[in-house]
Amino acid sequence: MLNKNPLWKNALIVLILLIGCIYAAPNLYPDDYAVQLSGTREANIVNQPLLDQVKQELQKANISVKGDELTDKGGLIRFEDGRAQLEAKEIISRTLGDNYVVALNLAPTTPEWLRAVGAGPMKLGLDLRGGVHFLLEVDMVSAVAQRLDVYVSEIKTKLRTEKLRYRSVDHREDGSLELKFSTADVRDQAESLLRKDYTEFLVSSEDKGGAFYINVNLTESQIREIEDYAIKQNLTTLRNRVNELGVAEPLVQRQGRNRIVVQLPGIQDAAAAKRIIGKTANLEFRLEATTDASRATTETYDFRDQSRHATLEKDIIITGASVSNAQSSFDENGQPQVNISLDAKGGQMMNRTTRNAIKRRMAVLFVEHKNRTLYETVDGEQVAKRVPYVEKRIISLATIQSVLGASFRITGLDSATESSELALLLRAGALAAPIYFVEERTVGPSLGEQNISQGMLSVQIGFALVLLFMVAYYRVFGLLANIALTFNLVLLLAVMSIMSATLTLPGIAGIVLTVGMAVDANVLIFSRIREELKNGLPTQSAISAGFDRAFSTIFDANITTLLAAVILFAMGSGPVKGFAITLSVGIITSMFTAILVTRMLVNLTYGGRALKKLSI
Repeated sequence: MLNKNPLWKNALIVLILLIGCIYAAPNLYPDDYAVQLSGTREANIVNQPLLDQVKQELQKANISVKGDELTDKGGLIRFEDGRAQLEAKEIISRTLGDNYVVALNLAPTTPEWLRAVGAGPMKLGLDLRGGVHFLLEVDMVSAVAQRLDVYVSEIKTKLRTEKLRYRSVDHREDGSLELKFSTADVRDQAESLLRKDYTEFLVSSEDKGGAFYINVNLTESQIREIEDYAIKQNLTTLRNRVNELGVAEPLVQRQGRNRIVVQLPGIQDAAAAKRIIGKTANLEFRLEATTDASRATTETYDFRDQSRHATLEKDIIITGASVSNAQSSFDENGQPQVNISLDAKGGQMMNRTTRNAIKRRMAVLFVEHKNRTLYETVDGEQVAKRVPYVEKRIISLATIQSVLGASFRITGLDSATESSELALLLRAGALAAPIYFVEERTVGPSLGEQNISQGMLSVQIGFALVLLFMVAYYRVFGLLANIALTFNLVLLLAVMSIMSATLTLPGIAGIVLTVGMAVDANVLIFSRIREELKNGLPTQSAISAGFDRAFSTIFDANITTLLAAVILFAMGSGPVKGFAITLSVGIITSMFTAILVTRMLVNLTYGGRALKKLSI
């Protein structure tokens, strides 16, 4: 019978719409304003008595608390509005002091039955939710310098292996290496070895002052490769660190040649965020110096607790950049250890170094790049000046039990907590180069609320105008199209929520555009049905022909728009990507609702009936 869908087809469409409703539903439950508490050290535990103490202080200040809870990351106190949240944060910080991290956040209110099926609300971007924005700059000069320091250790080891005696291998300030030899013959052999094994070097030789030298410079392509690696490794490391915060949909992306943007929606405490992600550090693996080693080849460092120190060789075996994985565990005696996996090159270097270092101890050195603020008097005014410095601490010093390769273990750790922290640090990855904060700003939650309200108002006005137009112009068919259009928005929200996509102001613009484009397909179909009726086709035949013959036009128009959205996503920056994602999802859902859902509704309303007239 004409214009009657088979039962399975209607059932499938209804099932998709039902799933869409379920996964869009969490967006009806707005997040609570909250203050998150966590201890700066393991001894500073967040428990219920601590939360009760905090609530008593808030009650004295006449700040009402909506609720509190303990989480796996500390404690959470909920409030009715953003003003109470901001006032409470100051009081809690004064009450708990520096032993706890007190950060502003937003807490979900999604019902448990929705969370049980994996449903959650869309993530809101920085412009809607508020939060902190950091612009960090990667020190590319230090990136190249650190790689050259590793090359110095490699070259020394290789020359010793080949029994080529050298007087010194130095890393010069101009970014080159200088190798000094006593005889021309040995120098020439070393030069041949370097040319063979290090194609990334520009190697030249010279004689001066009765000594024989090899000058080594990195090629331009190798320098660019080191810089690209530094920015990519830092991006990966920062993403890993940010993920430990549990922030909903953070943004960590490259900007320009040497800068990284970090946005943390939902957090307004820039200081707390900096303490957590601002560990601009690296790791170095070094051997402990022997008792007969000369002072010129050794350096002494304190342990993290500064209760003891150790003397290490200056030569670096590998850095944390060579660690591909790290897991904490226990050895056969129940003592904590960390199982390390290195990349191929790091495994070769570790094997080569430890082959002759059995029973010696190897240190893991935590190298942190910090800034010290000094004040100078300029024209009678105190001016702050940022002075970078490097702080190095030993986090592990363990005995090498056997020749190490791509996989080995670090033992001699004080506790399971220490092994877990070390594994996490290694697993997250070390920064390939120092980074510095060059800009930071806070987007307040009130501004985010204003953006949300204005954005929602624009969607509501656009949606309402489209609904009124469709009913006024197409009558019953317009009403059916409006039902399909409503489901289109539901499906759009559902897909965005399932994808854990971030909604931003440009994304809301994409939704508004999607509303207009979604009804566009129905306009084409209904106009075609009218034409077929004017051409004298029976009503049922006109309905069928309208949907079938408009399909190619709808498909072509939407595909070209989808291609444009894909290009925007590939070529654009963060806000443009948000617009492109929303537009792309909206195109797909609108084709589904405009063609399949609308046709199902029309068929249920008019299908299989002898009609003389259509309300269109």
